[in-house]
Amino acid sequence: MVAAIAIADREGLDAVSMRRLGQDLEANPMSLYHHVRDKDALLNAMADSVVRGIAPARDTGSDGWIGQMRSLIHGARRALLRHPWVVTVLQQQASPTEATLGHIERVLAILRGGGCSVRLTHHALHVLGSRVLGFSQDLFDDSVDSQADPTEVAAELRHLADTYPHVVELAAAVTHDGGLGGCDDDEEFDFALDLLLEGIERRRVLETRADDA
Repeated sequence: MVAAIAIADREGLDAVSMRRLGQDLEANPMSLYHHVRDKDALLNAMADSVVRGIAPARDTGSDGWIGQMRSLIHGARRALLRHPWVVTVLQQQASPTEATLGHIERVLAILRGGGCSVRLTHHALHVLGSRVLGFSQDLFDDSVDSQADPTEVAAELRHLADTYPHVVELAAAVTHDGGLGGCDDDEEFDFALDLLLEGIERRRVLETRADDA
């Protein structure tokens, strides 16, 4: 599995095949079928290996549930940044594997251990979505293209301004020397994660107060 993961890390998923893996291992590719059924099974096993290796980003023994959750999710994010191909494999799975279910179990245990009701825990898992595995599905890529010609970008924005004024306002703010600066994926991930966790905590407190009333 280590060899297959190394190939994917260096060259991407398209480079992974039974034949290529056999070459790297100096083994008959047909012998690999005794261990995995086909390429899809191999990819799933590779992703499972990465997911099983997810560990909290730091020691959270004295933290509350938010600190524990943040650390676990950041640990997942670190793992997927090291192995970005895992996201594609996870998205293609029809149902979660045992490794993914094990990670989700850890997430749920933190929520329940932190005092969240079953109902709130269910909502929280939906709201956190793919972030529990360290990535997020954004509406669009608004990162700045460092190679883009500022003059051409400005002209394009002026062309669109009358029809899409708010889109242009935001685009101008994150382009080159705009007021918001270039988007930082880590910063945006943290902002959304903190916003979600703080919102879940507020709901937990409200539920506790209602139960005590």
